[in-house]
Amino acid sequence: MAERKPYPTDVSDEEWAFVAPYLILFPLDAGQRRHDLREVFNALRYVVRTGCPWRMLPNDLPPWSRVHQQMQRWFRAGCFEAIVLDLRMLLRLADGRTPHPSAAILDSRTLQSTPTSGGRAGYDGAKRKKGSKVHVAVDTLGHLLALHVAPANEQDRDQVGQLAQAVQEVSDQEVTLAYVDQGYTGQKAAHAALEQGIALEVVKLPQAKRGFVLLPRRWVVERSFGWAARFRRLARDYERLPETLAGLHYLAFACLMLPHLKDAMNIIQNML
Repeated sequence: MAERKPYPTDVSDEEWAFVAPYLILFPLDAGQRRHDLREVFNALRYVVRTGCPWRMLPNDLPPWSRVHQQMQRWFRAGCFEAIVLDLRMLLRLADGRTPHPSAAILDSRTLQSTPTSGGRAGYDGAKRKKGSKVHVAVDTLGHLLALHVAPANEQDRDQVGQLAQAVQEVSDQEVTLAYVDQGYTGQKAAHAALEQGIALEVVKLPQAKRGFVLLPRRWVVERSFGWAARFRRLARDYERLPETLAGLHYLAFACLMLPHLKDAMNIIQNML
């Protein structure tokens, strides 16, 4: 591989040592491999962080078609979901928490559609925006637990059952409480969550609201959305498939957690 000037989005040696076992789907010396796997991962990180259109990927990175093809392989194999799961447990242990949370925060954000994604978009009357909703569950530290993508016209409360089931699958059934906003009120949402062993607690706005109000617990998921906003590919829904949009969110949260890995490992080693 020819030497090139590094990009700020490139993965570090320590980070690559952690993620490589998750991303190697077949041997590194396999005959069909034409490009260095680390460079392919660097290219994918470049796309999601900068928002670069695929065909405008810099020439000193692997061809966009190869990167896109490998990205879909990783998404289908659930590689980034596994990375996020293990990183979340490590960061929680380093913070003095249990590996799995007992509480979660649920929310959604609406992404404006583009010509590529417009065919599956819906209209969000509250946000006055046509696009897709990304329904997210995070722990009380703001680390991603689960997410899924739906048309923006579908109500938040209708997604509770699917999201709660996904949360329990990745938390070893330990989540018993979820904080939500007023978009999740109603018996249907409460019943769907209880079927998965989760009680919903609605955090309401003060009646006499004036200016910005920091809501208890609810601010955590808003901060997570702010973290995701650093990744320009996630500013709008540029993807043809909802699975691709979901996969890019998992990738973004993995990129957010990886820089904290070294400190977390040092703390955990000192605790042993």
